[in-house]
Amino acid sequence: MSSVPKRPKLDGAVDGPAGNEEESEALELIDACQNEIDALNEKASEEILKVEQKYNKLRKPCYEKRSELVKRVPNFWVTSFINHPQVSGILDEEEEECLHALSKLEVEEFEDIKSGYRINFHFDENPYFENKVLTKEFHLNSAAASENGSDWPASTSTPINWKEGKNLLKQLLTKPYGNKKKRNSEYKTFFDWFSDNTDPVNDEIAELIKDDLWPNPLQYYLVPDIEVEPEDEEDNDDNEEETFEDEDGEDGEGDDDDEDEDDK
Repeated sequence: MSSVPKRPKLDGAVDGPAGNEEESEALELIDACQNEIDALNEKASEEILKVEQKYNKLRKPCYEKRSELVKRVPNFWVTSFINHPQVSGILDEEEEECLHALSKLEVEEFEDIKSGYRINFHFDENPYFENKVLTKEFHLNSAAASENGSDWPASTSTPINWKEGKNLLKQLLTKPYGNKKKRNSEYKTFFDWFSDNTDPVNDEIAELIKDDLWPNPLQYYLVPDIEVEPEDEEDNDDNEEETFEDEDGEDGEGDDDDEDEDDK
């Protein structure tokens, strides 16, 4: 299989035969065009960022209204978490009980958007910890870090004030998961994820909450009402019917053979 020969970079190009002069000139012009395209893309990104900032402000009253309405639906947030295919993978049964006290979820992007965001978990009084709000905050570039005097990228988590004997993080990290549903995450539990700040740039759970669960939690709250799960049972019934039919067919063939032997 033939391959296209590699060309030297423009900065390192050397003068060749006269036939290559036209090609070199064309490459320089292409490079100039590419610089214009890159400049336009950068300008477009700045304009898109301004539009996103504008609509973040417009969306805020809607999110606040939704939060007030959610209070009228028991266990809205814990149900949405449990029904989310990825987030549910780090929820232990006892953590699910704890998250029944989760009354409000809130995602706040920093004003310039690109520098970071925070996720606020608001809790009612519960038997597990004293905190009313647990916050996980992400500083993803130098602008956010300089304001807080911290390194970047970085993330921080509110220290959890566990009640005596109720430290789920300590209990669950030492608990075997042989009988638990399969986990496809590096985190063992929800509070393990919340407390871990080693890799803020690649925090998949935080990104799922910010970009998927937070914008439209209703789709996950309603999952049981729209999913059709009994298909496996129907398939099993069909397989059983086919098995019976095969057995009947085999019996019938045996009877025919006996009849043929009698005729002989």
